[in-house]
Amino acid sequence: MTHTIRKAVFPVAGLGTRFLPATKAVPKEMLTVVDKPVIQYIVDEAREAGIEHFIFVTGRNKGVIEDHFDMAYELEATLKSRNKTAELELLGAQLPMAGSTSFTRQQAPLGLGHAIWCARDIIGDEPFAVLLPDMIMRSKKGCLAQMLEVFRATGDNVIAVEECEPDMAHQYGIVGVGEARGKAFEITQMVEKPAKGTAPSNFYISGRYVLQPEIFKFLAMQEKGAGGEIQLTDAMLKLMSRQKFWGMKYEGETFDTGSKIGFLAANVAYGLSRPELSDGFRAEIERLLRKA
Repeated sequence: MTHTIRKAVFPVAGLGTRFLPATKAVPKEMLTVVDKPVIQYIVDEAREAGIEHFIFVTGRNKGVIEDHFDMAYELEATLKSRNKTAELELLGAQLPMAGSTSFTRQQAPLGLGHAIWCARDIIGDEPFAVLLPDMIMRSKKGCLAQMLEVFRATGDNVIAVEECEPDMAHQYGIVGVGEARGKAFEITQMVEKPAKGTAPSNFYISGRYVLQPEIFKFLAMQEKGAGGEIQLTDAMLKLMSRQKFWGMKYEGETFDTGSKIGFLAANVAYGLSRPELSDGFRAEIERLLRKA
């Protein structure tokens, strides 16, 4: 069994209805946090962890994501003619290597499990990572890099988890806590939005996964779960009867940019963290708060 992860899947086929009308023509993954699209933060996290092949599961009207991760000859020629060296270097640094990206279509919104299944032939018979594009994870060492430490030590499936207030556990996918191993623990249960007072813990699944390829056997059954969709959690539960899953306690901060509050909070946090923006931005925030 290999202890190396080379490929990562990014499910980017969602419609982004919570951000209409902004997402009528612009994919939600291309909305910017300060000056960088949300999806770029997620890809950067994967690249930092050593991912070599980036697999995007897209839908209709998502072609701009593919364009973003390609060369822009006219733009680069214009920047070069104007001696915009810094901008050219920035674009070059974020450009994936030739042949390191793949794009496949999820023709219908049949759920996260179905989106992952759409990447089966590109993944092949090797373990892989899944990064949900709504979740920007900010930490000194990236979330996926932290997870791969656990994966290299165990060779098993790994899920990033975070703690929520116990009385909020009914809003999340919650895991049961078993044997501890460093900052990880063996997962004993997975419960999607448990009824109040019944959650096995207050650790919730936070949008990052390292999975063995056997997950595709269960996703191929195309069994529909909650919401009439093919759920990744259902397939993981079946796989858990045969393989171990570890919960990795993520050390960092998460912004759910799929919600308006989370998206705004991410812009504020990243804006304040930029040395060239922080003083002026902080002053503007304080001015607005005094007027509110």
